[in-house]
Amino acid sequence: MSMHRLFAAGMLGVSLTMTAIPSAQAETLKIVNGAATSALNVPMNRAVVVESDQPFAELSIANPGIADISTLSDKSIYVLGKAPGRTTLTLLAPDGQLITNVDVQVSLDIAEFKERLQQILPGENIEVRTANDGIVLSGVVSSTAKLDRALDLAGRYAPDRVSNLMSVGGVQQVMLKVRFAEMQRSVTKRLSSSLGVSTPDPTRSLNVEAGTGVNLNGAVSVARGGGFSTAQTGGFGVGFTAGSIQFGVLLEALENKGLVRTLSEPNLTALSGQEAKFLAGGEYPIPVQNTNDTVTVEYKPFGVELAFTPRVVDGDIINLAINAAVSSIDTTVQTSVGTGITLNAFKRRETETTVEMRDGESFAIAGLLQDDFTDSNGQIPWLGDVPVLGALFRSADFQRNQTELVIIITPHLVSPTRGEALALPTDRVKAPTEAELFLFGKTASQGASKGAIGEVARQDYSGSYGYVME
Repeated sequence: MSMHRLFAAGMLGVSLTMTAIPSAQAETLKIVNGAATSALNVPMNRAVVVESDQPFAELSIANPGIADISTLSDKSIYVLGKAPGRTTLTLLAPDGQLITNVDVQVSLDIAEFKERLQQILPGENIEVRTANDGIVLSGVVSSTAKLDRALDLAGRYAPDRVSNLMSVGGVQQVMLKVRFAEMQRSVTKRLSSSLGVSTPDPTRSLNVEAGTGVNLNGAVSVARGGGFSTAQTGGFGVGFTAGSIQFGVLLEALENKGLVRTLSEPNLTALSGQEAKFLAGGEYPIPVQNTNDTVTVEYKPFGVELAFTPRVVDGDIINLAINAAVSSIDTTVQTSVGTGITLNAFKRRETETTVEMRDGESFAIAGLLQDDFTDSNGQIPWLGDVPVLGALFRSADFQRNQTELVIIITPHLVSPTRGEALALPTDRVKAPTEAELFLFGKTASQGASKGAIGEVARQDYSGSYGYVME
């Protein structure tokens, strides 16, 4: 090799050395009087410099797979972290004596992760540590959403090696108020006519009994001069005779209106992220036949049902996965099973959804507007087509059912309170004394409990809230 090439290679080596040393000297460990000032912490893929106050002749690393070493001078060592773990660096003096053993801990480089964490989640009290080849997060965050963001960011630096020791501060208990409101309206109008024709002698073939309505026997009874009975609201019968033939006309009318109001307001409290269930009603027995010809009984719940899972996302924002239902036994629809077993059907209004809202806000999560209309018209052929008088030979039926249903939910962030500050429905009612019951006919005694409960119970809840029994 020529002197020119040798000089160029030497200058290149010096420049590379001078470039590497300043970056390595960002962190330096001192060895004074044969002892290290502390353990040597080396971030993975980064380097530190170990400086000794006395020259060394030999050095070794216990596990070269964890850290790599090289000498910069007889008093300086360049240590490069290669893989997470712990190993030992040994320094020997020129006379072969041991200078010191340095514990070398190589861990993930979390400096950049800490910077990104402060940029994305400023003001959050999150502590970051390393554990072997993973990251440990601890501290208290203000919401579940920010906890998820911190875990997601940590997963970018240590996939599947993140330990979560963080906790969520603030109120994490949610009370859900659900209101079921349903109105059912029904209108039925019916006008029917029946015509009966008969002869005095039942042996004659002329004996005819015919009608357009369902009350044919009533029309024949009117034709024969007798009375009639009707299942409708009102009836009017006219009978006349033409020779030996008797005629009877029966008019029946019905108008029926109905209104049903259903309202239920279940309330339920649960911890954020935990499912809560509520049922106020009962269970209906249903026989089930098995494959071995035996019959067992299964119970189907009915009433007001509520199941929801709240999640406090950020501050007062609440995510709700909810399933709410109101069911009742329908005695108008029945089915027979086996011998002597009659089962009723069920009316059920149910909704299942996921919504997000703030504390105290309300959402109408379900609504129904149903309008059923039915009409029918029956008549005696030809006679029902006669103008004006044809109305006596026609029957009309009109029925309309309307249903309006709405389900409204309102979540609240709640905290527990002292038990003596809570009032119960029974706090306003006390059992009567014998004198109050027998002499004055009172079924409840006046007055309330003592203490804080009594003070709350004595308050006037005359509005649409509280528990008032009159």
